[in-house]
Amino acid sequence: MWQNLEIMAEKFAFTYEERKRMASQTADILTEEIGLKGDAIEAVQLIPEIEAGHISLDEVEQKYGPSVSRILHGLNRIEQLYDKNPSVESENFRNLLLSFAEDMRVILIMIADRVNLMRQIRDTENVEAKLEVSQEAAYLYAPLAHKLGLYKLKSELEDLSLKYMEHDAYYIIREKLSATKAARDAYIDRFIKPVEQKMMAAGIRCHIKGRTKSIHSIWQKMQKQKCPFEGVYDLFAIRIIIDCPLEQEKMQCWQAYSIITDMYQPNPKRLRDWLSVPKSNGYESLHITVLGPEQKWVEVQIRTERMDEIAERGVAAHWRYKGVKGETGLDEWLTNIRTMLEHADGLDAMDQFKMELYEDEVFVFTPAGDLWKFPLGATVLDFAYHIHSKLGNQCTGGRINGKVVPIRYELKSGDQVEILTSANQKPRQEWLNIVKTSRAKSKIRLALKETQVKDGLFAKEMLERKFRNRKIEQDDSIMFNVIRKMGYKEVSDFYKAIADGALDTNDVIDKFLELRDKEAVVTGDNQARSASEFELDESKIAGLNQQVNDDVLVIDRNLKGLDYQLAKCCSPIYGDDVFGFVTVNGGIKIHRCDCPNAPELRRRFGYRIVKAKWSGKGSSQYSISLRVIGNDDIGIVNNLTSIISKDEKLVLRSINIDSHDGLFSGNLVVMLEDTSRLEALIKKLRTVKGVKQVDRI
Repeated sequence: MWQNLEIMAEKFAFTYEERKRMASQTADILTEEIGLKGDAIEAVQLIPEIEAGHISLDEVEQKYGPSVSRILHGLNRIEQLYDKNPSVESENFRNLLLSFAEDMRVILIMIADRVNLMRQIRDTENVEAKLEVSQEAAYLYAPLAHKLGLYKLKSELEDLSLKYMEHDAYYIIREKLSATKAARDAYIDRFIKPVEQKMMAAGIRCHIKGRTKSIHSIWQKMQKQKCPFEGVYDLFAIRIIIDCPLEQEKMQCWQAYSIITDMYQPNPKRLRDWLSVPKSNGYESLHITVLGPEQKWVEVQIRTERMDEIAERGVAAHWRYKGVKGETGLDEWLTNIRTMLEHADGLDAMDQFKMELYEDEVFVFTPAGDLWKFPLGATVLDFAYHIHSKLGNQCTGGRINGKVVPIRYELKSGDQVEILTSANQKPRQEWLNIVKTSRAKSKIRLALKETQVKDGLFAKEMLERKFRNRKIEQDDSIMFNVIRKMGYKEVSDFYKAIADGALDTNDVIDKFLELRDKEAVVTGDNQARSASEFELDESKIAGLNQQVNDDVLVIDRNLKGLDYQLAKCCSPIYGDDVFGFVTVNGGIKIHRCDCPNAPELRRRFGYRIVKAKWSGKGSSQYSISLRVIGNDDIGIVNNLTSIISKDEKLVLRSINIDSHDGLFSGNLVVMLEDTSRLEALIKKLRTVKGVKQVDRI
């Protein structure tokens, strides 16, 4: 980091003596405005000596100890980040600085040095360097100061940046603030005096002051609201600072709030309660906007002396108090500081502390200097998929800071990552165990699925080509049995096994021939005949009658056990959507909701229709008629009936087929249990080669 400071010194033509003076001024800012002392101050004083080559880092450690050396090493480590040309205005870069510096004193020194530099370059002739320094102050150092609660230094950095970058706007606002100062001060007095009297009467010890908003804050409002200076109504805020014991802080703050809102009408939408839940950097206060004298809106901030010091001095002020609540890693760090202070001597405890704010995150660079955040444990493969799916799918490894690493390499903060690829690389199942981010996992799953589909299509085409080469006609129904017999539940798994080489196509064809030759027909003569020659031997199905129905049907208002009949017009079965129809003699007939007669029954006899639904499954079987239409190919009837005969839970009751001009149409009557089995049967029958249509009658 001191190299960076040295470069700045060269740009502004600072001499060695001026750098020594500036180091001393930076040390004063650290001591007086932040609260640091000890090794941090010694480290700052040594920076000009190291720049001038009067002392080395190794000599610093020998002469001043490891703590001072660690701070200077941290400053140098930050310089390595700047060498990667990052975008300093990004939130990720600010977070990386906080995690990369290791020691919080490094960050505080950086902020103090930039404040001092901004104060010194007012009259410099190097306009380009002044703009560069101002932009960094606005984009990087002011947000860092805000993150650490150093609000006074943050405001100074913002105002000076605006002064150097938007010279005319800065001075216009400053002049208008000066012109309205007398009227503003008089109004503040009129607002404060009655409030002070009420506070004293209530026994609240406090002092009240008006604070004009910073020039940068006013300029931001003008930009955001697209209005002139006169359009910004809240140019100032009233601050009520209460002097009370720690245990009475909340009570007295809310009491003051009650007094203010009794005196002036509050705007409930502008209430900000950082008293109950402090900001992540420890800021505590109660903000309310009220309608003051002359119908002007006034922002009122209510806080205690302790809270005010924390608001003004940020992190440093935390070291003096206990019991500050918080919600992020920064507050956990502050809690650790307070614990150490109980067993150490004041701020000197800081000299032995190593900061670990962002232990669950890593920040890494692209070759172009872009900075990205990943969870701890993320790998090169995560990085590749973050850029693009194609890059991830073809990733073979990476180059970290110039060194080649495998895809499993876990990223570390500050790494500069370049992805290595190969056109022959493909995603693998085990990659899911390598990546950490859900984004990479979902992209790998998608790529694996797409690869499986492509491989499956290739395997299917290869198998069909083998069938053609051996002059074997492929039958879909037999092929389905082959897949099942070979132990595959899914067709996609079957073709994947062929694509992976785990299953030989010759073995598949042999199994196909074996099953084809064993196919038996219902007629019993094992000869494939056309539909025109088919006659059903009805003796084999004689005596098959529908069993007594023991399925549970709930009728009307949850009534069970009522006598009913299944309507012959639509032959409902278990699983169908049904309704009941009360006949003239008082009996109930059950119809399917899509029964051809249903619309007429509802139109003419709506008052005789009752609700009905299936409630429990028994062992009943139902007679179902199916209409089949297709080409009259040799073996078509055998294939249809063999599908039914192979299923032990299906019974073929009758078959009636007509054939003419090479086409056949027929009715099959089968016994089955419910709609799910019916749908499965229809699906299988439709796979038979030559079948064009299968419908329930």
